[in-house]
Amino acid sequence: MSSASLSGRTALVTGATSGIGYETARLLAERGVTVLVHGRTADEAQAAVDRLIAMAGVDASKLRALGADFTHLEEVEQLAERVVAEHPHLDVLVNNAGMAAPERHTITADGNEIAFQVNFLAHFLLTGLLEPSLTSEPGGRVVNVSSSLHRTASIQWSDPNRARRYSRLAAYAQSQLALTVFAADPRVTAVSVHPGVCDTALLSLYANEGTSAAEGAGHVVRLCDPATEIVNGAYYDRSERVEPAAAALEDRTVKRLNKLAALLVGHNS
Repeated sequence: MSSASLSGRTALVTGATSGIGYETARLLAERGVTVLVHGRTADEAQAAVDRLIAMAGVDASKLRALGADFTHLEEVEQLAERVVAEHPHLDVLVNNAGMAAPERHTITADGNEIAFQVNFLAHFLLTGLLEPSLTSEPGGRVVNVSSSLHRTASIQWSDPNRARRYSRLAAYAQSQLALTVFAADPRVTAVSVHPGVCDTALLSLYANEGTSAAEGAGHVVRLCDPATEIVNGAYYDRSERVEPAAAALEDRTVKRLNKLAALLVGHNS
């Protein structure tokens, strides 16, 4: 992968303190990108930055640490405000932060099922708030790190919190389907990608073995590169563009999801 087309650009990577997010931040910074390294707390983000400098030899001037707990939507709003103020032109947003749904049904202080909020609603809100930065100049794009498990999912429109019938795998899959559908939002150029089954904290949802997080991150970074031509709203399985679940292709579903998400995060679509 060439560094020339990425050098000088600015990218925000959510969930960049470990796994695919950390490796994505590393690969981007090594290619001359200024990377806004997001973590659940400012301390965790700074620790990741320090590790990238010490262990990977990344230029410290290419890294910024930012903290926001996605289980609190107010912190997502504060993160967006800071990014817009400090980086009015943002080239890339990598919506990577994610969690496995817990065994027990868990509702956030904002009133949402926790995996749906962390994996999708927080990114929906963040992307909308960063839209001015992402569209201020040509070339801005969003890469949603999704999952092949979106194919097993359905969005429970009347009960997105799954209060009536909860399954951790179904809740996680629902969040990944929503993130995949969200890539078809026409307001910003966006794609979604399944980076492969990787040896990360989410491995147990998929298999006993996985490829390295760095290999998965490589597929993400390829889509961040303006030299890679993308189709807006497309879904990629690693490096190959494939058809997503049928629901992700339905204009009605995109509009319905935007309306639901805007209601749940308290912002107008």
